[in-house]
Amino acid sequence: MTKNKHISPVLNHKLAIVLSLNFSLLLVIFVFIGFIFREKEVTQSINQETVVNFIIHFFTGVFTVFLFFEYCFWAFRKNWTFRKKSFCAISGTFGLAILISPVFSKISFLFFQFVPDDLYNRLIVMNLIKDLVSSLIAYLTTQFIATLIYNRQVLLENQQLAAENMRNRYEALKNQLNPHFLFNTLNTLDGLIGFDDEKAHSYLQNLSSSFRYTIQNKEITTLKEELDFVKSYTFMMKIRYGDNLRIQYAVDEKYNHFFIMPISLQLLMENAIKHNVINSKNPLTIFIETTENDTIKVSNSIQPKINAEAGEGIGLANLIERYKLLFGKEVMITQNGVFGVEIPLIYESRNS
Repeated sequence: MTKNKHISPVLNHKLAIVLSLNFSLLLVIFVFIGFIFREKEVTQSINQETVVNFIIHFFTGVFTVFLFFEYCFWAFRKNWTFRKKSFCAISGTFGLAILISPVFSKISFLFFQFVPDDLYNRLIVMNLIKDLVSSLIAYLTTQFIATLIYNRQVLLENQQLAAENMRNRYEALKNQLNPHFLFNTLNTLDGLIGFDDEKAHSYLQNLSSSFRYTIQNKEITTLKEELDFVKSYTFMMKIRYGDNLRIQYAVDEKYNHFFIMPISLQLLMENAIKHNVINSKNPLTIFIETTENDTIKVSNSIQPKINAEAGEGIGLANLIERYKLLFGKEVMITQNGVFGVEIPLIYESRNS
Protein backbone atom coordinates (compact mmCIF):
# COMPACT_ATOMS: atom_id res chain seq x y z
CA MET A 1 0.00 0.00 0.00
CA THR A 2 1.64 3.20 -1.12
CA LYS A 3 1.45 6.70 0.13
CA ASN A 4 -0.09 7.97 -3.12
CA LYS A 5 -3.06 5.60 -2.87
CA HIS A 6 -4.01 7.23 0.42
CA ILE A 7 -3.40 10.81 -0.69
CA SER A 8 -4.86 10.85 -4.22
CA PRO A 9 -8.58 10.75 -3.28
CA VAL A 10 -8.17 13.70 -0.88
CA LEU A 11 -6.00 16.00 -3.02
CA ASN A 12 -8.72 16.64 -5.59
CA HIS A 13 -10.27 19.54 -7.56
CA LYS A 14 -12.94 20.24 -4.95
CA LEU A 15 -10.38 20.75 -2.18
CA ALA A 16 -8.30 22.96 -4.50
CA ILE A 17 -11.31 25.21 -5.18
CA VAL A 18 -12.22 25.53 -1.49
CA LEU A 19 -8.66 26.37 -0.47
CA SER A 20 -8.28 28.81 -3.38
CA LEU A 21 -11.42 30.76 -2.46
CA ASN A 22 -10.33 31.12 1.16
CA PHE A 23 -6.70 32.03 0.55
CA SER A 24 -7.34 34.41 -2.34
CA LEU A 25 -10.02 36.27 -0.38
CA LEU A 26 -7.68 36.76 2.56
CA LEU A 27 -4.81 37.87 0.35
CA VAL A 28 -6.90 40.37 -1.64
CA ILE A 29 -8.32 41.89 1.53
CA PHE A 30 -4.83 42.16 2.98
CA VAL A 31 -3.45 43.89 -0.14
CA PHE A 32 -6.25 46.44 -0.32
CA ILE A 33 -6.00 47.27 3.35
CA GLY A 34 -2.31 47.95 2.78
CA PHE A 35 -3.07 50.23 -0.14
CA ILE A 36 -5.69 52.21 1.75
CA PHE A 37 -3.60 52.89 4.83
CA ARG A 38 -0.17 53.37 3.23
CA GLU A 39 -0.60 55.25 -0.05
CA LYS A 40 -2.74 58.35 -0.43
CA GLU A 41 -2.19 58.41 -4.17
CA VAL A 42 -3.37 54.84 -4.48
CA THR A 43 -6.31 55.59 -2.24
CA GLN A 44 -7.55 58.34 -4.54
CA SER A 45 -7.42 56.11 -7.62
CA ILE A 46 -8.98 53.17 -5.82
CA ASN A 47 -11.92 55.13 -4.46
CA GLN A 48 -13.34 55.57 -7.95
CA GLU A 49 -13.29 51.91 -8.92
CA THR A 50 -13.10 50.03 -5.66
CA VAL A 51 -15.81 47.46 -6.39
CA VAL A 52 -14.57 46.62 -9.89
CA ASN A 53 -10.97 46.45 -8.70
CA PHE A 54 -11.86 44.15 -5.81
CA ILE A 55 -13.85 41.77 -8.03
CA ILE A 56 -11.07 41.59 -10.64
CA HIS A 57 -8.35 40.94 -8.08
CA PHE A 58 -10.49 38.43 -6.25
CA PHE A 59 -11.26 36.25 -9.27
CA THR A 60 -7.79 36.50 -10.73
CA GLY A 61 -6.47 35.60 -7.28
CA VAL A 62 -8.83 32.62 -7.03
CA PHE A 63 -7.74 31.35 -10.44
CA THR A 64 -4.06 31.87 -9.68
CA VAL A 65 -4.14 30.14 -6.29
CA PHE A 66 -6.27 27.36 -7.79
CA LEU A 67 -3.54 26.73 -10.35
CA PHE A 68 -0.95 26.63 -7.56
CA PHE A 69 -2.92 24.06 -5.57
CA GLU A 70 -3.71 21.98 -8.64
CA TYR A 71 -0.04 21.83 -9.54
CA CYS A 72 1.03 20.97 -5.98
CA PHE A 73 -1.67 18.31 -5.73
CA TRP A 74 -0.52 16.82 -9.01
CA ALA A 75 3.09 16.71 -7.81
CA PHE A 76 2.25 15.08 -4.47
CA ARG A 77 0.06 12.46 -6.14
CA LYS A 78 3.02 11.27 -8.18
CA ASN A 79 4.84 8.09 -7.21
CA TRP A 80 8.05 9.97 -6.47
CA THR A 81 10.27 10.38 -3.46
CA PHE A 82 9.26 13.04 -0.97
CA ARG A 83 12.24 15.19 -1.92
CA LYS A 84 11.39 15.07 -5.60
CA LYS A 85 7.74 15.90 -4.93
CA SER A 86 8.71 18.87 -2.79
CA PHE A 87 11.22 20.23 -5.31
CA CYS A 88 8.79 19.84 -8.20
CA ALA A 89 5.93 21.46 -6.27
CA ILE A 90 7.85 24.48 -4.97
CA SER A 91 9.77 25.19 -8.18
CA GLY A 92 6.68 24.69 -10.33
CA THR A 93 4.46 27.02 -8.29
CA PHE A 94 7.18 29.70 -8.22
CA GLY A 95 7.52 29.38 -11.98
CA LEU A 96 3.76 29.70 -12.43
CA ALA A 97 3.71 32.79 -10.22
CA ILE A 98 6.45 34.48 -12.24
CA LEU A 99 4.67 33.72 -15.54
CA ILE A 100 1.08 34.40 -14.55
CA SER A 101 1.36 37.37 -12.19
CA PRO A 102 2.42 40.03 -14.80
CA VAL A 103 -0.28 38.84 -17.23
CA PHE A 104 -3.09 39.09 -14.68
CA SER A 105 -1.78 42.43 -13.44
CA LYS A 106 -1.94 43.90 -16.94
CA ILE A 107 -5.45 42.53 -17.44
CA SER A 108 -6.66 44.14 -14.21
CA PHE A 109 -5.20 47.53 -15.19
CA LEU A 110 -7.24 47.58 -18.41
CA PHE A 111 -10.25 48.60 -16.30
CA PHE A 112 -8.51 51.70 -14.94
CA GLN A 113 -8.75 54.98 -16.82
CA PHE A 114 -5.28 56.12 -15.90
CA VAL A 115 -2.45 54.62 -13.83
CA PRO A 116 0.89 56.47 -13.46
CA ASP A 117 3.92 54.55 -14.71
CA ASP A 118 5.64 54.50 -11.31
CA LEU A 119 2.46 53.23 -9.61
CA TYR A 120 1.94 50.70 -12.38
CA ASN A 121 5.43 49.27 -11.87
CA ARG A 122 4.99 49.17 -8.11
CA LEU A 123 1.70 47.31 -8.39
CA ILE A 124 3.25 44.80 -10.80
CA VAL A 125 6.00 44.07 -8.28
CA MET A 126 3.57 43.88 -5.37
CA ASN A 127 1.29 41.49 -7.25
CA LEU A 128 4.27 39.32 -8.10
CA ILE A 129 5.29 39.23 -4.42
CA LYS A 130 1.71 38.42 -3.49
CA ASP A 131 1.60 35.54 -5.99
CA LEU A 132 4.95 34.18 -4.84
CA VAL A 133 3.68 34.20 -1.27
CA SER A 134 0.49 32.48 -2.46
CA SER A 135 2.51 29.79 -4.22
CA LEU A 136 4.55 29.20 -1.05
CA ILE A 137 1.36 28.95 1.02
CA ALA A 138 -0.14 26.51 -1.49
CA TYR A 139 2.99 24.36 -1.33
CA LEU A 140 3.18 24.35 2.48
CA THR A 141 -0.53 23.64 2.81
CA THR A 142 -0.33 20.75 0.36
CA GLN A 143 2.71 19.34 2.15
CA PHE A 144 0.94 19.59 5.50
CA ILE A 145 -2.24 17.88 4.24
CA ALA A 146 -0.29 15.13 2.48
CA THR A 147 1.86 14.47 5.55
CA LEU A 148 -1.16 14.46 7.86
CA ILE A 149 -3.04 11.99 5.66
CA TYR A 150 -0.03 9.74 5.31
CA ASN A 151 0.68 9.70 9.05
CA ARG A 152 -2.93 8.85 9.83
CA GLN A 153 -2.91 6.04 7.29
CA VAL A 154 0.36 4.68 8.69
CA LEU A 155 -1.12 4.76 12.19
CA LEU A 156 -4.24 2.93 10.98
CA GLU A 157 -2.16 0.31 9.19
CA ASN A 158 -0.01 -0.18 12.30
CA GLN A 159 -3.13 -0.66 14.41
CA GLN A 160 -4.52 -3.16 11.94
CA LEU A 161 -1.18 -4.96 11.87
CA ALA A 162 -1.05 -5.03 15.67
CA ALA A 163 -4.58 -6.45 15.78
CA GLU A 164 -3.65 -9.11 13.24
CA ASN A 165 -0.52 -9.98 15.21
CA MET A 166 -2.67 -10.22 18.32
CA ARG A 167 -5.01 -12.65 16.62
CA ASN A 168 -2.09 -14.72 15.35
CA ARG A 169 -0.45 -14.80 18.77
CA TYR A 170 -3.74 -15.73 20.39
CA GLU A 171 -4.24 -18.61 17.95
CA ALA A 172 -0.70 -19.80 18.61
CA LEU A 173 -1.27 -19.67 22.37
CA LYS A 174 -4.61 -21.47 22.06
CA ASN A 175 -3.04 -24.21 19.94
CA GLN A 176 -0.28 -24.53 22.50
CA LEU A 177 -2.73 -24.90 25.34
CA ASN A 178 -5.16 -27.42 23.82
CA PRO A 179 -2.56 -30.16 23.15
CA HIS A 180 -1.35 -29.71 26.74
CA PHE A 181 -4.81 -30.62 28.01
CA LEU A 182 -5.20 -33.43 25.46
CA PHE A 183 -1.97 -35.23 26.32
CA ASN A 184 -2.55 -35.06 30.08
CA THR A 185 -6.06 -36.51 29.90
CA LEU A 186 -4.94 -39.31 27.57
CA ASN A 187 -2.14 -40.21 29.97
CA THR A 188 -4.65 -40.44 32.80
CA LEU A 189 -6.90 -42.71 30.74
CA ASP A 190 -3.95 -44.93 29.88
CA GLY A 191 -3.22 -45.33 33.58
CA LEU A 192 -6.80 -46.55 34.28
CA ILE A 193 -7.12 -49.06 31.46
CA GLY A 194 -6.34 -52.56 32.70
CA PHE A 195 -6.65 -51.62 36.37
CA ASP A 196 -10.33 -50.67 36.56
CA ASP A 197 -12.16 -50.99 33.27
CA GLU A 198 -15.46 -49.74 34.67
CA LYS A 199 -13.87 -46.54 35.83
CA ALA A 200 -12.01 -46.32 32.55
CA HIS A 201 -15.34 -46.54 30.71
CA SER A 202 -16.87 -43.74 32.82
CA TYR A 203 -13.70 -41.75 32.39
CA LEU A 204 -13.87 -42.18 28.63
CA GLN A 205 -17.48 -40.98 28.52
CA ASN A 206 -16.60 -37.81 30.42
CA LEU A 207 -13.48 -37.41 28.34
CA SER A 208 -15.59 -37.52 25.19
CA SER A 209 -17.90 -34.88 26.64
CA SER A 210 -14.89 -32.76 27.52
CA PHE A 211 -13.42 -33.04 24.04
CA ARG A 212 -16.68 -31.90 22.48
CA TYR A 213 -16.31 -28.76 24.55
CA THR A 214 -12.65 -28.16 23.77
CA ILE A 215 -13.02 -28.50 20.00
CA GLN A 216 -15.60 -25.71 19.84
CA ASN A 217 -14.30 -22.83 17.77
CA LYS A 218 -15.01 -20.19 20.40
CA GLU A 219 -12.84 -17.45 21.76
CA ILE A 220 -15.10 -17.02 24.78
CA THR A 221 -17.88 -18.97 26.47
CA THR A 222 -20.35 -18.46 29.31
CA LEU A 223 -19.31 -19.22 32.86
CA LYS A 224 -22.07 -21.84 33.10
CA GLU A 225 -20.70 -23.73 30.09
CA GLU A 226 -17.19 -23.56 31.49
CA LEU A 227 -18.36 -24.83 34.88
CA ASP A 228 -20.18 -27.76 33.25
CA PHE A 229 -16.93 -28.63 31.50
CA VAL A 230 -15.01 -28.31 34.77
CA LYS A 231 -17.44 -30.70 36.46
CA SER A 232 -16.81 -33.28 33.74
CA TYR A 233 -13.09 -32.84 34.23
CA THR A 234 -13.52 -33.07 38.00
CA PHE A 235 -15.40 -36.35 37.61
CA MET A 236 -12.43 -37.80 35.76
CA MET A 237 -9.93 -36.53 38.32
CA LYS A 238 -11.91 -37.87 41.25
CA ILE A 239 -11.91 -41.31 39.66
CA ARG A 240 -8.15 -41.13 39.85
CA TYR A 241 -7.70 -39.48 43.28
CA GLY A 242 -10.92 -40.44 45.10
CA ASP A 243 -11.68 -38.52 48.28
CA ASN A 244 -8.15 -37.16 48.35
CA LEU A 245 -9.26 -34.54 45.84
CA ARG A 246 -12.04 -32.20 46.93
CA ILE A 247 -13.71 -29.43 44.95
CA GLN A 248 -15.78 -26.74 46.68
CA TYR A 249 -17.95 -24.36 44.65
CA ALA A 250 -19.26 -20.95 45.76
CA VAL A 251 -20.49 -19.49 42.49
CA ASP A 252 -23.18 -16.82 42.43
CA GLU A 253 -25.77 -17.72 39.80
CA LYS A 254 -25.94 -14.12 38.60
CA TYR A 255 -22.59 -14.73 36.87
CA ASN A 256 -23.78 -17.76 34.90
CA HIS A 257 -24.18 -15.75 31.71
CA PHE A 258 -21.00 -13.73 32.09
CA PHE A 259 -18.21 -14.69 29.72
CA ILE A 260 -14.87 -16.36 30.27
CA MET A 261 -12.19 -17.93 28.10
CA PRO A 262 -12.74 -21.63 27.40
CA ILE A 263 -10.59 -24.12 29.32
CA SER A 264 -9.34 -21.43 31.71
CA LEU A 265 -10.80 -22.89 34.93
CA GLN A 266 -9.84 -26.41 33.88
CA LEU A 267 -6.29 -25.25 33.29
CA LEU A 268 -6.04 -23.85 36.83
CA MET A 269 -7.43 -27.05 38.30
CA GLU A 270 -5.07 -29.14 36.20
CA ASN A 271 -2.11 -27.07 37.41
CA ALA A 272 -3.20 -27.43 41.03
CA ILE A 273 -3.46 -31.21 40.64
CA LYS A 274 -0.19 -31.51 38.75
CA HIS A 275 1.99 -29.40 41.06
CA ASN A 276 0.67 -30.38 44.50
CA VAL A 277 0.91 -33.54 46.58
CA ILE A 278 -2.39 -35.43 46.70
CA ASN A 279 -2.67 -38.43 49.03
CA SER A 280 -4.53 -39.59 52.10
CA LYS A 281 -2.21 -37.65 54.39
CA ASN A 282 -2.32 -34.54 52.23
CA PRO A 283 -5.71 -34.26 50.54
CA LEU A 284 -6.04 -31.32 48.17
CA THR A 285 -9.03 -29.01 48.29
CA ILE A 286 -9.64 -26.67 45.36
CA PHE A 287 -11.99 -23.73 45.86
CA ILE A 288 -13.88 -22.17 42.96
CA GLU A 289 -15.73 -19.00 43.95
CA THR A 290 -17.00 -15.79 42.41
CA THR A 291 -16.07 -12.45 43.97
CA GLU A 292 -17.65 -9.02 44.29
CA ASN A 293 -15.06 -7.75 41.77
CA ASP A 294 -16.74 -9.67 38.92
CA THR A 295 -14.04 -12.30 38.92
CA ILE A 296 -13.92 -16.01 39.57
CA LYS A 297 -11.18 -17.27 41.85
CA VAL A 298 -9.57 -20.69 41.88
CA SER A 299 -7.42 -21.33 44.95
CA ASN A 300 -5.78 -24.18 46.81
CA SER A 301 -3.37 -24.69 49.68
CA ILE A 302 0.26 -24.96 48.63
CA GLN A 303 1.65 -28.47 49.19
CA PRO A 304 4.25 -28.78 46.43
CA LYS A 305 5.64 -32.02 45.16
CA ILE A 306 9.26 -32.76 45.99
CA ASN A 307 10.16 -33.19 42.34
CA ALA A 308 8.22 -30.55 40.48
CA GLU A 309 7.43 -31.35 36.86
CA ALA A 310 9.40 -29.50 34.23
CA GLY A 311 7.69 -26.63 32.43
CA GLU A 312 5.28 -25.73 35.23
CA GLY A 313 3.65 -22.33 34.87
CA ILE A 314 3.61 -22.31 31.07
CA GLY A 315 -0.14 -22.87 30.82
CA LEU A 316 -0.86 -20.14 33.39
CA ALA A 317 1.46 -17.72 31.61
CA ASN A 318 -0.39 -18.44 28.38
CA LEU A 319 -3.74 -17.80 30.05
CA ILE A 320 -2.51 -14.45 31.38
CA GLU A 321 -1.23 -13.51 27.94
CA ARG A 322 -4.48 -14.53 26.25
CA TYR A 323 -6.53 -12.31 28.59
CA LYS A 324 -4.26 -9.37 27.84
CA LEU A 325 -4.49 -9.96 24.10
CA LEU A 326 -8.23 -10.44 23.83
CA PHE A 327 -9.66 -8.29 26.63
CA GLY A 328 -6.83 -6.08 27.84
CA LYS A 329 -7.52 -7.34 31.39
CA GLU A 330 -5.20 -8.68 34.04
CA VAL A 331 -5.36 -12.13 35.64
CA MET A 332 -4.53 -11.66 39.33
CA ILE A 333 -2.30 -14.12 41.17
CA THR A 334 -1.90 -14.31 44.96
CA GLN A 335 0.42 -16.60 46.87
CA ASN A 336 0.91 -16.69 50.65
CA GLY A 337 0.29 -20.23 51.83
CA VAL A 338 -2.70 -20.38 49.49
CA PHE A 339 -2.21 -20.12 45.75
CA GLY A 340 -5.05 -18.20 44.11
CA VAL A 341 -5.81 -17.02 40.59
CA GLU A 342 -8.59 -14.52 39.84
CA ILE A 343 -9.96 -14.46 36.30
CA PRO A 344 -12.05 -11.47 35.13
CA LEU A 345 -15.61 -12.26 34.11
CA ILE A 346 -16.70 -10.33 31.04
CA TYR A 347 -20.19 -8.85 31.04
CA GLU A 348 -20.53 -8.34 27.27
CA SER A 349 -19.64 -10.93 24.65
CA ARG A 350 -16.85 -10.04 22.23
CA ASN A 351 -17.22 -13.19 20.22
CA SER A 352 -16.97 -12.37 16.48
